[in-house]
Amino acid sequence: MVHFIIGEDHKKVHEQISILIHQMMMKNSIAYEIHHFYDYDKSFIKMITKNIPNKIYILDIETPSDTGIEMARKIRENDIDSMILFLTAYHKKYKETILESEFMFLAFLSKRGDFLSKLEQKLQIALQRVDQKHAIRFYDQGILYTIPMRDILYITTDTQARKTLIVTDYTTFKVNKSLVEMESLLNDRFMKTHRACIVNKDRVIYIDMKSRCICFDNQTEIDLLSREYKKRMKDFLDINFSH
Repeated sequence: MVHFIIGEDHKKVHEQISILIHQMMMKNSIAYEIHHFYDYDKSFIKMITKNIPNKIYILDIETPSDTGIEMARKIRENDIDSMILFLTAYHKKYKETILESEFMFLAFLSKRGDFLSKLEQKLQIALQRVDQKHAIRFYDQGILYTIPMRDILYITTDTQARKTLIVTDYTTFKVNKSLVEMESLLNDRFMKTHRACIVNKDRVIYIDMKSRCICFDNQTEIDLLSREYKKRMKDFLDINFSH
């Protein structure tokens, strides 16, 4: 899920940005949500501190309560991954004061003229970067794990060892996180096939619905497909099935 966070006090501009995002995302298969803020108030500060992945900020430089510059500083205090795009009607005024090295922002755009086409180009770049850096990151017993999502085949539970198993192309990670906790870190390429299993849809090449066997693109096979999730798999996976 991609979270677009609009901080813009001008209602017409705000609406234009929102429409642009909807139009862009209709062409993608990525789930998204738009969060609307017309001022940098307490609710905006709360959004900054929310632990949600894949944030793309579109920040107006000036709003009644504060500046986009100050908000970018607050964002970067604890968040170096989210992408920031600045918008301003006073491009010349702020151009020299905004340092890319300080905020690590993606774009600084003037709201004058046809800014929407330029904004669309930058948002497309932001989406590409979101897709490239998709990884799950978590601490377990003092160890920081960073696992690219594309490497994960499936995640399941080992009830005897009371561990969650993250099965990748190259190894199996045994962690103390619950399956529910792991699911909260994943994006829309993952899907439950069993109460004790989550699979990477992008890595599945074949499902035998009779034997309930799931085959991945590296020839790994599992039989963790329950009756409860069979129909959901048929509805959502664009793959070949054997009946």
